[in-house]
Amino acid sequence: MMDTWEILEGAEENKHVIRVGTRKSQLARIQTDSVVEMLSKRFPSTHFDIVAMSTTGDKILDTALSKIGEKSLFTKELENALERNEVDLVVHSLKDLPTSLPPGFTIGAVCKRENPYDAVVFHPKRYGNTLSTLPEKSVIGTSSLRRAAQLKKKFPHLEFKDIRGNLNTRMKKLDEKEDFSAIILAAAGLRRMGWENRIGQILTSDECLYAVGQGALAIEVRAKDQDILSMVSALQDPETVLRCIAERAFMKRLEGGCSVPVAVNTVVKDSQLYLTGAVYSLDGSDSLKETMQSCINFPQQEVEGPNDDVQHVGITALGVSHQALESAECLGTGLADLLLSKGAKEILTVARQLNDSR
Repeated sequence: MMDTWEILEGAEENKHVIRVGTRKSQLARIQTDSVVEMLSKRFPSTHFDIVAMSTTGDKILDTALSKIGEKSLFTKELENALERNEVDLVVHSLKDLPTSLPPGFTIGAVCKRENPYDAVVFHPKRYGNTLSTLPEKSVIGTSSLRRAAQLKKKFPHLEFKDIRGNLNTRMKKLDEKEDFSAIILAAAGLRRMGWENRIGQILTSDECLYAVGQGALAIEVRAKDQDILSMVSALQDPETVLRCIAERAFMKRLEGGCSVPVAVNTVVKDSQLYLTGAVYSLDGSDSLKETMQSCINFPQQEVEGPNDDVQHVGITALGVSHQALESAECLGTGLADLLLSKGAKEILTVARQLNDSR
């Protein structure tokens, strides 16, 4: 008679194995673990192996992101592994993914969004402050042109300096030195790391619009891999995916990226998707900001048509109404066109040139 452990071992061996690629940082691992946990609950007969690797963005730590000029800083190595069939899916922060993916790849799911706003973490000596109550010439750390442009305009008494590194590194730089009074980070990352108690202030949409896709996790797969695509689509959050498609379409039409200050805010209310989008000069003195809305309440057609796996700004959203997806993408493009008609191109061109010359 077989021992129990032999039966269990045999069952483990029969499990279908899916390899999941991730960056090596603690936050990336936490995010990937949460996705694997959700998938494991839905597919208990599948075993998920996590494969961690370093990316270019993890290695270049002495240069501001906006100066490196590489669109796929945190994704290229992971995509190479996906292409070589070394992994079957990759978990990313959606905001790290460019609006056009290389041929053969797609975002198969966008998970339910965490709080997309930015948060302020204060130096221990500055606890109890807000940005407005910090002393004159206090230095704020951020590597984001988008955050700096908006906050320079809102809080002219503060100074802004680049700070690079993963979350752990930045928190260490803040706490162990006297260089910064505070740093600005995405609230979502702090919450996922379990550091919510360090959030001294959440910036409202009046103070700082967020980055395209901020707070959402994306699962990238091979576009032709139907089995994996349908597996990960179980984690698709329809509201998040529609909001993020509108945001990504807005950025794509503006040709925005790390090297220009582009910011958004999206809200779904009464079947309407509201998108606010803005562009800024580097110092925030020049800006354009508008809001548009579009209906996203369409019935999901029962029949799977030939266009069922059409991509919208790099996203394949199985199980979400095509009309809603089209509506969200057109909203983003339409808002960008409105800003372009008012001079957005000029603002962004100057911002890009100034950033390149810094």
